[in-house]
Amino acid sequence: MDLMHHSSTFLLPTIPLHHRPSLTYALVVLNQTLPRFAPLLWKHAQLRLCADGGANRVFDEMPLLFPEEDASDVRRRYKPDVINGDMDSIRKEVLDFYRSLGTKIIDKSHDQDTTDLHKCITYIWDFAPDANKSSLCILVAGALGGRYDHEMGNLNVLYCFSSLRIVLLSDDSLIYLLPRTHHHEIHIQTSVEGPHCGLIPIGVPSRSSTTTGLQWNLINTEMRFGGLISSSNIVVGEKVTVQSDTDLLWTISIKKL
Repeated sequence: MDLMHHSSTFLLPTIPLHHRPSLTYALVVLNQTLPRFAPLLWKHAQLRLCADGGANRVFDEMPLLFPEEDASDVRRRYKPDVINGDMDSIRKEVLDFYRSLGTKIIDKSHDQDTTDLHKCITYIWDFAPDANKSSLCILVAGALGGRYDHEMGNLNVLYCFSSLRIVLLSDDSLIYLLPRTHHHEIHIQTSVEGPHCGLIPIGVPSRSSTTTGLQWNLINTEMRFGGLISSSNIVVGEKVTVQSDTDLLWTISIKKL
């Protein structure tokens, strides 16, 4: 089985050269409070989207992260490339402002069967050249917290696009999917994340999961809701390995620096 590498280098001010894996980032901003490191994610991303009301968050909250600067200058500097969604949350003045700056507006109000995040992921997948799809990683800011049904909808998107690297982020934690089709090697960026972590099966039980690099490792362990799940675990080094017979969610805390 192939080995899949993971690393949260997108939380570092500068991504080291020749790090593994070498990825191309896109950013989706949802309608939740911006994480304090949102400008860092913006810098690393080559494509930046707002999902509907996420544009309100960029317009209102990005200037608050730069209190010494003029708000209008900050808003022009952090202009999304695309605003995509059913347009039921974005304010008219925000929509008009970004449209005047050349942001592409995609009104998907006819589609009420998928979430705004799902719409954005589909757009990014279709936009990315085929040669870059294997190295694509989508960072989703504001994906955790707020309404629980929204949060569960965001987790569902990980399963809808299980072959694609998608990282859900809030101010204090991140989540991504570890597909059962691979063995996984997670390189811990100890300066910005950890030590608290978890491995969680959703949808179907895991009959056998094995890890290294955790304080409480799993050894061919069964995990399921109503039984054992690996919550409140702790990373003890700079590398965690995971093997499982089912997809697992990996979550780790983000340090407040």
